Amino acid sequence: MTTQTTRRSTRSRQSEQGQILVLFALAATALCAMLGLVLDGGDTFAQRRDEQNAADVAALAGANAYLNSTGTVAARQAAAISVAAAAATRNGYTQGNGTTVTTSVSLLSSGATVRVTINRPHQNSFARIIGFSSWDVTVSAAAMAGGVDTAVGSAPWIMNVGAFNADGTPKYGKNNPIAFGEGNGDYPTGGTDIAWTDFNGGNNVNAAEARAIIQGTRVVTATVAADQYIGQHNNGAMTTLYDDVQASLAGKDVPVPVTGPCPAGSANADGCFKGWTMFHVTSATGGSVKRITGYFTGDFTSQPLSVGQCTVAAQAAGQCGLVTANPFDAYVVRLTQ
Repeated sequence: MTTQTTRRSTRSRQSEQGQILVLFALAATALCAMLGLVLDGGDTFAQRRDEQNAADVAALAGANAYLNSTGTVAARQAAAISVAAAAATRNGYTQGNGTTVTTSVSLLSSGATVRVTINRPHQNSFARIIGFSSWDVTVSAAAMAGGVDTAVGSAPWIMNVGAFNADGTPKYGKNNPIAFGEGNGDYPTGGTDIAWTDFNGGNNVNAAEARAIIQGTRVVTATVAADQYIGQHNNGAMTTLYDDVQASLAGKDVPVPVTGPCPAGSANADGCFKGWTMFHVTSATGGSVKRITGYFTGDFTSQPLSVGQCTVAAQAAGQCGLVTANPFDAYVVRLTQ
């Protein structure tokens, strides 16, 4: 072997060794980056869970403070914000040093929603290798506090104020259930009559939309005002709906609107909203019978129910956020998000 050949072979081996070192360096960097993403990613999820728990507790604490505080709406808001911030601090999240804790209070028709948002950067370890020294972790939680002023899962039929005594107590209770039958009119005309409604009051009720309400696939959001007409606007018997009531509501308690005479001069003689009550459905029969059998589980309450966020007009009038007596005599503090 000549000296020239030996030199060429040595240079070749050195070149291969250099390429291996480069490949090893690249592979090691990639492996470190992947390891960083796995380790830092897992730690990020753990931090997120901790932040979410703290936000949930803070939102509930703020909502509870709003409900139980006294004084003006502004005073309740201030109490909710202060208590929520204190709860977040107790769980390790205080405003400052890179951590952001934000609390807002939005007014409802009865009560308020307290929302707490927490943001804190996650300080990375291995992910720094690929240029991510940190990334933000943000969570949010909301809790509602106030009076129950909404009929959730209300039945799509109306009953007549004649089913109640002058003091609001029901004539048909658990000890004397009765079969209530539709008179095929726009509204119930007597204490044992019913008619269908979609809670709109401005158009004809059809069987498809009433069926969807019964089955729970259509959720109604509406504000029913005192003396608002919520009748059928047609004289349909809607025989098939009774079978739907039997299948979906038998054995259940449902809130139902109660109607009665409309104000003098109204285009409708009857069928105007007067209040709400709770009704237990024992059974329902369609066909030629067309009856819903059951009884009232509570008194008639002659108060309209407002639904959802406070309207602009009510807010301007200072009527939002108040925690007052409500038709169902119930109050609630619960997470909504």
